[in-house]
Amino acid sequence: MDRDDVTSENAIIQAHENSRQRERWILIALFIVLIATILASLTIGRYGVPFNQIIDIFTQRITGQGVSEANKEANLVLSVIRIPRILLTIMVGAALSASGAAFQGLFKNPMVSPDILGVSSAAGAGAALAILIGTSSAGVNIVAFGFGIGAVLLVMLLAKAIGRGSSTVLIMVLSGVVVSSFFRAMTSLAKYIADADNKLPEITFWLMGSFAKSGSNRNVIIMLIALILGAAPLLAMRWRMNVLSFGEEEAKAMGININRMRAVIVVCSTLLTASSVCLCGSIEWVGLIMPHITRLLVGPNYRVLLPTAMLGGGIFMLVVDNFSRAIIPGELPVGIITSLIGAPLFIFMLFKGRRDWS
Repeated sequence: MDRDDVTSENAIIQAHENSRQRERWILIALFIVLIATILASLTIGRYGVPFNQIIDIFTQRITGQGVSEANKEANLVLSVIRIPRILLTIMVGAALSASGAAFQGLFKNPMVSPDILGVSSAAGAGAALAILIGTSSAGVNIVAFGFGIGAVLLVMLLAKAIGRGSSTVLIMVLSGVVVSSFFRAMTSLAKYIADADNKLPEITFWLMGSFAKSGSNRNVIIMLIALILGAAPLLAMRWRMNVLSFGEEEAKAMGININRMRAVIVVCSTLLTASSVCLCGSIEWVGLIMPHITRLLVGPNYRVLLPTAMLGGGIFMLVVDNFSRAIIPGELPVGIITSLIGAPLFIFMLFKGRRDWS
Protein backbone atom coordinates (compact mmCIF):
# COMPACT_ATOMS: atom_id res chain seq x y z
CA MET A 1 0.00 0.00 0.00
CA ASP A 2 1.54 3.33 -1.05
CA ARG A 3 1.61 6.54 0.95
CA ASP A 4 -1.41 8.11 -0.80
CA ASP A 5 -3.58 5.10 -0.01
CA VAL A 6 -2.53 5.17 3.65
CA THR A 7 -3.25 8.91 3.86
CA SER A 8 -6.66 8.44 2.25
CA GLU A 9 -7.53 5.59 4.60
CA ASN A 10 -6.46 7.61 7.64
CA ALA A 11 -8.58 10.53 6.44
CA ILE A 12 -11.62 8.28 6.11
CA ILE A 13 -11.06 6.83 9.57
CA GLN A 14 -10.65 10.31 11.05
CA ALA A 15 -13.79 11.58 9.32
CA HIS A 16 -15.73 8.58 10.63
CA GLU A 17 -14.44 9.19 14.16
CA ASN A 18 -15.35 12.87 13.95
CA SER A 19 -18.84 11.93 12.79
CA ARG A 20 -19.29 9.48 15.66
CA GLN A 21 -18.10 12.10 18.15
CA ARG A 22 -20.49 14.69 16.72
CA GLU A 23 -23.37 12.23 17.03
CA ARG A 24 -22.49 11.54 20.66
CA TRP A 25 -22.41 15.25 21.46
CA ILE A 26 -25.81 15.75 19.80
CA LEU A 27 -27.32 12.94 21.86
CA ILE A 28 -25.81 14.36 25.05
CA ALA A 29 -27.05 17.86 24.21
CA LEU A 30 -30.58 16.57 23.53
CA PHE A 31 -30.57 14.64 26.81
CA ILE A 32 -29.53 17.79 28.70
CA VAL A 33 -32.26 19.79 26.94
CA LEU A 34 -34.79 17.11 27.88
CA ILE A 35 -33.81 17.27 31.57
CA ALA A 36 -33.98 21.08 31.53
CA THR A 37 -37.40 20.98 29.86
CA ILE A 38 -38.68 18.50 32.45
CA LEU A 39 -37.54 20.76 35.30
CA ALA A 40 -39.19 23.77 33.66
CA SER A 41 -42.38 21.77 33.06
CA LEU A 42 -42.71 20.98 36.77
CA THR A 43 -43.21 24.69 37.47
CA ILE A 44 -45.73 25.37 34.69
CA GLY A 45 -49.48 25.12 35.26
CA ARG A 46 -52.48 26.83 36.79
CA TYR A 47 -51.11 25.92 40.21
CA GLY A 48 -47.69 27.55 40.25
CA VAL A 49 -44.92 25.62 42.00
CA PRO A 50 -41.66 27.59 42.38
CA PHE A 51 -38.46 25.76 41.52
CA ASN A 52 -37.02 26.12 45.02
CA GLN A 53 -40.15 24.49 46.45
CA ILE A 54 -39.76 21.59 43.99
CA ILE A 55 -36.17 21.10 45.17
CA ASP A 56 -37.38 21.19 48.77
CA ILE A 57 -40.07 18.57 48.11
CA PHE A 58 -37.71 16.19 46.32
CA THR A 59 -35.08 16.63 49.03
CA GLN A 60 -37.62 15.76 51.73
CA ARG A 61 -38.82 12.70 49.83
CA ILE A 62 -35.34 11.40 49.01
CA THR A 63 -34.04 11.80 52.56
CA GLY A 64 -37.17 10.15 53.99
CA GLN A 65 -38.09 13.14 56.17
CA GLY A 66 -41.63 13.25 54.85
CA VAL A 67 -43.19 16.18 53.05
CA SER A 68 -43.75 19.17 55.28
CA GLU A 69 -47.21 20.62 55.85
CA ALA A 70 -46.38 23.70 53.76
CA ASN A 71 -45.45 21.51 50.78
CA LYS A 72 -48.25 18.93 50.91
CA GLU A 73 -50.51 20.62 48.40
CA ALA A 74 -47.68 21.22 45.93
CA ASN A 75 -46.47 17.65 46.43
CA LEU A 76 -49.96 16.36 45.62
CA VAL A 77 -50.06 18.42 42.41
CA LEU A 78 -46.64 17.14 41.34
CA SER A 79 -47.23 13.48 42.22
CA VAL A 80 -50.78 13.02 40.97
CA ILE A 81 -51.01 15.42 38.03
CA ARG A 82 -47.81 16.99 36.79
CA ILE A 83 -45.18 14.22 36.90
CA PRO A 84 -47.43 11.53 35.30
CA ARG A 85 -48.44 13.99 32.58
CA ILE A 86 -44.82 14.94 31.85
CA LEU A 87 -43.75 11.30 31.63
CA LEU A 88 -46.68 10.42 29.37
CA THR A 89 -46.02 13.42 27.12
CA ILE A 90 -42.37 12.47 26.65
CA MET A 91 -43.19 8.83 25.88
CA VAL A 92 -45.92 9.74 23.38
CA GLY A 93 -43.56 12.13 21.57
CA ALA A 94 -40.84 9.47 21.48
CA ALA A 95 -43.28 6.79 20.29
CA LEU A 96 -44.71 8.89 17.45
CA SER A 97 -41.22 9.96 16.32
CA ALA A 98 -39.90 6.39 16.36
CA SER A 99 -42.94 5.18 14.44
CA GLY A 100 -42.59 7.93 11.83
CA ALA A 101 -38.86 7.32 11.35
CA ALA A 102 -39.40 3.57 11.00
CA PHE A 103 -42.18 3.97 8.44
CA GLN A 104 -40.13 6.49 6.45
CA GLY A 105 -37.32 3.95 6.28
CA LEU A 106 -39.64 1.08 5.40
CA PHE A 107 -41.37 2.94 2.58
CA LYS A 108 -38.18 4.82 1.60
CA ASN A 109 -40.16 8.06 1.54
CA PRO A 110 -39.62 11.09 3.82
CA MET A 111 -43.24 12.16 3.29
CA VAL A 112 -44.58 9.17 5.25
CA SER A 113 -46.22 9.70 8.65
CA PRO A 114 -47.24 7.17 11.36
CA ASP A 115 -50.82 7.29 10.04
CA ILE A 116 -49.83 5.97 6.61
CA LEU A 117 -51.70 2.69 7.28
CA GLY A 118 -54.78 4.32 8.83
CA VAL A 119 -54.02 3.82 12.53
CA SER A 120 -54.98 7.31 13.72
CA SER A 121 -58.09 7.52 11.54
CA ALA A 122 -59.34 4.13 12.73
CA ALA A 123 -58.55 4.87 16.38
CA GLY A 124 -60.40 8.17 16.07
CA ALA A 125 -63.43 6.42 14.62
CA GLY A 126 -63.35 3.83 17.41
CA ALA A 127 -63.13 6.52 20.07
CA ALA A 128 -65.96 8.52 18.48
CA LEU A 129 -68.22 5.48 18.42
CA ALA A 130 -67.30 4.56 22.00
CA ILE A 131 -68.06 8.10 23.21
CA LEU A 132 -71.30 8.09 21.23
CA ILE A 133 -72.63 5.00 23.03
CA GLY A 134 -71.50 6.29 26.44
CA THR A 135 -68.50 4.06 27.13
CA SER A 136 -66.22 4.87 30.08
CA SER A 137 -62.86 6.55 29.61
CA ALA A 138 -61.02 3.23 29.83
CA GLY A 139 -63.50 1.74 27.37
CA VAL A 140 -62.84 4.56 24.90
CA ASN A 141 -59.12 3.82 25.10
CA ILE A 142 -59.64 0.10 24.54
CA VAL A 143 -62.01 0.56 21.60
CA ALA A 144 -59.73 3.15 20.00
CA PHE A 145 -56.72 0.83 20.35
CA GLY A 146 -58.68 -2.10 18.92
CA PHE A 147 -59.84 -0.10 15.91
CA GLY A 148 -56.29 1.13 15.26
CA ILE A 149 -54.80 -2.35 15.34
CA GLY A 150 -57.72 -3.73 13.31
CA ALA A 151 -57.20 -1.13 10.58
CA VAL A 152 -53.57 -2.14 10.08
CA LEU A 153 -54.48 -5.83 10.03
CA LEU A 154 -57.06 -5.02 7.37
CA VAL A 155 -54.45 -3.11 5.34
CA MET A 156 -52.00 -6.01 5.55
CA LEU A 157 -54.67 -8.52 4.51
CA LEU A 158 -55.64 -6.35 1.56
CA ALA A 159 -52.00 -5.94 0.56
CA LYS A 160 -51.47 -9.70 0.72
CA ALA A 161 -54.63 -10.47 -1.25
CA ILE A 162 -54.21 -7.79 -3.91
CA GLY A 163 -50.45 -7.44 -4.14
CA ARG A 164 -49.54 -10.78 -5.69
CA GLY A 165 -47.00 -10.05 -8.38
CA SER A 166 -47.09 -6.33 -7.57
CA SER A 167 -45.23 -4.03 -5.23
CA THR A 168 -46.43 -4.97 -1.74
CA VAL A 169 -45.29 -1.64 -0.30
CA LEU A 170 -47.27 0.34 -2.89
CA ILE A 171 -50.38 -1.77 -2.31
CA MET A 172 -50.03 -1.23 1.45
CA VAL A 173 -49.90 2.54 0.98
CA LEU A 174 -52.92 2.56 -1.32
CA SER A 175 -54.84 0.26 1.02
CA GLY A 176 -53.96 2.57 3.91
CA VAL A 177 -55.41 5.52 2.00
CA VAL A 178 -58.66 3.65 1.39
CA VAL A 179 -58.97 2.40 4.97
CA SER A 180 -58.20 5.87 6.35
CA SER A 181 -60.90 7.40 4.18
CA PHE A 182 -63.43 4.81 5.33
CA PHE A 183 -62.76 5.40 9.02
CA ARG A 184 -62.78 9.17 8.61
CA ALA A 185 -66.24 8.79 7.11
CA MET A 186 -67.27 6.75 10.17
CA THR A 187 -65.96 9.52 12.42
CA SER A 188 -67.91 12.14 10.48
CA LEU A 189 -71.04 10.02 10.76
CA ALA A 190 -70.60 9.66 14.53
CA LYS A 191 -70.17 13.44 14.86
CA TYR A 192 -73.22 14.06 12.68
CA ILE A 193 -75.56 11.97 14.82
CA ALA A 194 -74.00 12.90 18.19
CA ASP A 195 -75.80 15.08 20.70
CA ALA A 196 -74.63 18.63 19.97
CA ASP A 197 -74.73 19.66 23.65
CA ASN A 198 -72.87 16.71 25.16
CA LYS A 199 -71.36 14.01 22.97
CA LEU A 200 -70.23 16.15 20.03
CA PRO A 201 -67.97 18.46 22.10
CA GLU A 202 -66.44 15.40 23.80
CA ILE A 203 -65.75 13.69 20.46
CA THR A 204 -64.33 16.88 18.97
CA PHE A 205 -62.04 17.49 21.95
CA TRP A 206 -60.75 13.90 21.86
CA LEU A 207 -60.00 14.10 18.14
CA MET A 208 -57.97 17.30 18.60
CA GLY A 209 -55.51 15.48 20.88
CA SER A 210 -54.78 16.46 24.47
CA PHE A 211 -53.03 15.30 27.63
CA ALA A 212 -55.53 17.08 29.89
CA LYS A 213 -57.42 13.93 30.86
CA SER A 214 -54.82 11.26 30.17
CA GLY A 215 -51.98 12.12 32.55
CA SER A 216 -52.43 9.32 35.10
CA ASN A 217 -50.14 6.68 36.57
CA ARG A 218 -52.19 3.95 34.85
CA ASN A 219 -51.69 5.52 31.44
CA VAL A 220 -47.98 6.07 32.13
CA ILE A 221 -47.55 2.35 32.83
CA ILE A 222 -49.55 1.40 29.72
CA MET A 223 -47.53 3.73 27.51
CA LEU A 224 -44.26 2.54 29.04
CA ILE A 225 -45.12 -1.08 28.22
CA ALA A 226 -46.11 -0.12 24.67
CA LEU A 227 -42.90 1.88 24.25
CA ILE A 228 -40.75 -1.01 25.41
CA LEU A 229 -42.54 -3.58 23.24
CA GLY A 230 -42.60 -1.30 20.19
CA ALA A 231 -39.37 0.68 20.33
CA ALA A 232 -36.98 -2.01 21.61
CA PRO A 233 -37.26 -4.21 18.48
CA LEU A 234 -36.89 -1.17 16.23
CA LEU A 235 -33.75 -0.08 18.07
CA ALA A 236 -32.37 -3.62 17.87
CA MET A 237 -32.77 -3.79 14.08
CA ARG A 238 -31.43 -0.35 13.17
CA TRP A 239 -28.63 -1.72 10.99
CA ARG A 240 -31.15 -3.80 9.03
CA MET A 241 -33.17 -0.64 8.41
CA ASN A 242 -30.01 0.95 7.01
CA VAL A 243 -29.53 -1.99 4.65
CA LEU A 244 -33.19 -1.87 3.61
CA SER A 245 -32.80 1.77 2.58
CA PHE A 246 -30.39 0.63 -0.18
CA GLY A 247 -33.08 -1.57 -1.71
CA GLU A 248 -34.65 -4.97 -1.26
CA GLU A 249 -32.20 -6.76 -3.53
CA GLU A 250 -29.21 -5.59 -1.48
CA ALA A 251 -30.98 -6.54 1.74
CA LYS A 252 -31.75 -10.03 0.43
CA ALA A 253 -28.14 -10.43 -0.69
CA MET A 254 -27.08 -9.80 2.91
CA GLY A 255 -29.40 -12.52 4.18
CA ILE A 256 -32.18 -10.31 5.54
CA ASN A 257 -35.71 -11.72 5.45
CA ILE A 258 -37.54 -8.77 3.88
CA ASN A 259 -41.08 -9.96 4.61
CA ARG A 260 -40.33 -10.71 8.25
CA MET A 261 -38.54 -7.40 8.73
CA ARG A 262 -41.37 -5.48 7.10
CA ALA A 263 -43.90 -7.22 9.34
CA VAL A 264 -41.89 -6.42 12.48
CA ILE A 265 -41.58 -2.74 11.55
CA VAL A 266 -45.29 -2.48 10.78
CA VAL A 267 -46.34 -4.25 13.99
CA CYS A 268 -43.99 -2.25 16.25
CA SER A 269 -44.79 1.10 14.64
CA THR A 270 -48.51 0.38 14.76
CA LEU A 271 -48.30 -0.55 18.44
CA LEU A 272 -46.52 2.73 19.21
CA THR A 273 -48.95 4.86 17.21
CA ALA A 274 -52.12 3.09 18.34
CA SER A 275 -51.10 3.29 22.01
CA SER A 276 -50.37 7.02 21.71
CA VAL A 277 -53.61 7.80 19.90
CA CYS A 278 -55.86 5.71 22.14
CA LEU A 279 -54.51 7.43 25.27
CA CYS A 280 -54.18 11.03 24.07
CA GLY A 281 -56.19 11.41 20.88
CA SER A 282 -54.94 12.25 17.43
CA ILE A 283 -51.72 14.33 17.57
CA GLU A 284 -50.51 14.97 14.05
CA TRP A 285 -47.20 16.10 12.50
CA VAL A 286 -44.93 14.93 15.34
CA GLY A 287 -44.12 11.62 13.66
CA LEU A 288 -43.57 13.37 10.34
CA ILE A 289 -41.46 16.42 11.18
CA MET A 290 -39.28 15.12 14.03
CA PRO A 291 -37.55 12.44 11.90
CA HIS A 292 -36.91 15.20 9.34
CA ILE A 293 -35.34 17.53 11.90
CA THR A 294 -33.14 14.82 13.38
CA ARG A 295 -32.16 13.62 9.89
CA LEU A 296 -30.84 17.12 9.22
CA LEU A 297 -28.86 16.94 12.47
CA VAL A 298 -27.35 13.45 12.31
CA GLY A 299 -27.98 12.17 8.78
CA PRO A 300 -29.92 9.12 7.56
CA ASN A 301 -28.02 6.47 9.56
CA TYR A 302 -30.67 4.71 11.67
CA ARG A 303 -28.04 3.71 14.20
CA VAL A 304 -28.21 7.24 15.60
CA LEU A 305 -31.27 8.63 13.77
CA LEU A 306 -33.81 6.51 15.67
CA PRO A 307 -32.68 7.32 19.24
CA THR A 308 -32.15 10.96 18.28
CA ALA A 309 -35.66 11.15 16.82
CA MET A 310 -37.10 9.66 20.00
CA LEU A 311 -35.28 12.19 22.20
CA GLY A 312 -36.25 15.05 19.91
CA GLY A 313 -39.85 13.90 19.79
CA GLY A 314 -40.07 13.77 23.57
CA ILE A 315 -38.64 17.27 23.89
CA PHE A 316 -40.88 18.70 21.17
CA MET A 317 -44.01 17.12 22.63
CA LEU A 318 -43.21 18.38 26.13
CA VAL A 319 -42.51 21.93 24.92
CA VAL A 320 -45.79 21.97 22.98
CA ASP A 321 -47.73 20.66 25.98
CA ASN A 322 -46.19 23.34 28.21
CA PHE A 323 -47.21 25.96 25.69
CA SER A 324 -50.76 24.57 25.54
CA ARG A 325 -51.04 24.85 29.33
CA ALA A 326 -49.58 28.35 29.55
CA ILE A 327 -51.04 30.17 26.54
CA ILE A 328 -54.61 30.52 27.88
CA PRO A 329 -56.21 30.25 31.35
CA GLY A 330 -57.78 26.91 30.40
CA GLU A 331 -55.92 24.61 28.07
CA LEU A 332 -55.46 24.46 24.30
CA PRO A 333 -55.43 20.95 22.74
CA VAL A 334 -51.88 20.02 21.74
CA GLY A 335 -53.07 18.66 18.39
CA ILE A 336 -53.95 22.20 17.31
CA ILE A 337 -50.51 23.53 18.22
CA THR A 338 -48.60 20.67 16.58
CA SER A 339 -50.53 21.28 13.35
CA LEU A 340 -49.95 25.04 13.47
CA ILE A 341 -46.22 24.47 14.04
CA GLY A 342 -45.80 21.35 11.90
CA ALA A 343 -47.28 22.53 8.61
CA PRO A 344 -45.08 25.65 8.05
CA LEU A 345 -42.05 23.91 9.57
CA PHE A 346 -42.46 21.00 7.19
CA ILE A 347 -42.68 23.35 4.20
CA PHE A 348 -39.44 25.01 5.36
CA MET A 349 -37.71 21.64 5.67
CA LEU A 350 -38.89 20.59 2.22
CA PHE A 351 -36.76 23.40 0.81
CA LYS A 352 -33.84 23.11 3.22
CA GLY A 353 -33.38 19.39 3.60
CA ARG A 354 -34.27 17.71 0.33
CA ARG A 355 -30.60 17.09 -0.52
CA ASP A 356 -30.20 15.10 2.70
CA TRP A 357 -32.95 12.58 2.00
CA SER A 358 -31.93 9.04 1.24
